Amino acid sequence: MFTASQKRQENIAEYLLYMWQIEDLIRANDLDLDKIRENVIDRFTSLTDEQRHEMAEWYESLIDMMRREGVEKKGHLQINRNVLSSLVDLHQTLLKDPEFAEYTAEFYRTLPYIVELRSKAGEEKPGEIETCFNALYGMLMMRLQKKEISEETLAAIKQISRFIAVLARNFKLDEQHKLFKNDKD
Repeated sequence: MFTASQKRQENIAEYLLYMWQIEDLIRANDLDLDKIRENVIDRFTSLTDEQRHEMAEWYESLIDMMRREGVEKKGHLQINRNVLSSLVDLHQTLLKDPEFAEYTAEFYRTLPYIVELRSKAGEEKPGEIETCFNALYGMLMMRLQKKEISEETLAAIKQISRFIAVLARNFKLDEQHKLFKNDKD
């Protein structure tokens, strides 16, 4: 909760990946707040009782949202889909604007990896930005599970990471109204 709001302000890409991880953490604990208290919250020994209470309320609200939105087994909360949608909108705006030629070049360096990943995605192919986030999240899970990662995969993730970092930096500038020339300081 504290981490989430800090990540949201600092790096939207890290925030989104963190929130996807929180969704999976909630699922791994069967959307059961008592299990989350035992397996997650209680492990933060330095928290005050008030902080533990706030953290439990945060998880409880996410559990409630997951149930209401029908994403108990898979999928993402609307709040996270909205972030992804905002990133997609900015991505499309940047691609159309000749002022962002470097961004466009970075995207085209990443595109072959996106195309390859999307070809393996099955029936429901996610968009380009979501494909990048799926790849980054998959890498995070592989590292957590200490799985072996091929050189080709590492090269793809390195490029995707570079591209998403540029998008996240532009997102932060846009939120601060510092990205486009007509934005006011």
